[in-house]
Amino acid sequence: MSNITIFDHPLIQHKTSLLRQKSTTNKEFRELVEEITMLMCYESLRDLPLEDVEIETPITKTTQKMLKGKKLAVVPILRAGLGMVNGLLRLVPSAKVGHIGMYRDEVTMQPMEYYCKLPADIDKRLIVVVDPMLATGGSAIDAVRQIKSYGGNQIKFLCLIAAPEGIKALSEAHPDIDIFCANVDQGLNENCYIVPGLGDAGDRIFGTK
Repeated sequence: MSNITIFDHPLIQHKTSLLRQKSTTNKEFRELVEEITMLMCYESLRDLPLEDVEIETPITKTTQKMLKGKKLAVVPILRAGLGMVNGLLRLVPSAKVGHIGMYRDEVTMQPMEYYCKLPADIDKRLIVVVDPMLATGGSAIDAVRQIKSYGGNQIKFLCLIAAPEGIKALSEAHPDIDIFCANVDQGLNENCYIVPGLGDAGDRIFGTK
């Protein structure tokens, strides 16, 4: 079973509630997604490896801690996952960014792949897969499978809103990854949308609806 973390920090809870509101503008929505991602990133990356490095302050030479070796790869699931990328890059600007493109078939509700481009050294990096919504879990399961097929083996999954069905499916399909969520909702409706959810995250980020 995957290691699952549900964030209960007051700032994350407050900003997620603002995110859900129908009246939130596209601009505000994008900003909130980035802010929540930054807050989640801070805690979810607390296990990044460190090494001792000698530096010189204005006073003296000293040995201090810095990130060790190869660092991070951020892999958004297109298109909504793009809204979370900057939140991570603002804290870890040296991270490389890959992309996995999927869309949901409106009849079968299954994820359909159309693009995959990952850093060449993906097998040497800690990989953070990001997607605002974890509904059925299909897209996340397939994205992690794709990454593993390229040699990626240190994987975390970050989402803002999750359905219990999605968490169960992802953790059972990939019990070796860590899952981080800002909120877990009631479940899925007949159209496989999260309830109460926040609507279509991609449309709200990019203003396409």
